[in-house]
Amino acid sequence: MNAVPRHDLLRERIANGAALLALLVLGVLATFGPSGLLAWSEDSARLEQHQARILALREDVGALENRVRLLDPAAVDPDLSSELIRRDLNVAHEEEYVIELVPQE
Repeated sequence: MNAVPRHDLLRERIANGAALLALLVLGVLATFGPSGLLAWSEDSARLEQHQARILALREDVGALENRVRLLDPAAVDPDLSSELIRRDLNVAHEEEYVIELVPQE
């Protein structure tokens, strides 16, 4: 029977240990790394939050576009202009009554 020399056996064990260590490192990175399974679920949750924020911003943009359209100098909406004048300049018609409401706490 052929006996394997001792230094070959030691070299094989070192190679097997290095391969096992490399596999363990890859496994840890696949689970806990920046692109691992745990980061993937966090990224998924963050993506849902960003999509909800984008939807809210799109609604705001739509409302602002409508307001800009209503304030077009060529054809200003009379109701909106009256509302802005009353709010910003704090004016009212002579025949109007202003009732201030105190917010309830």
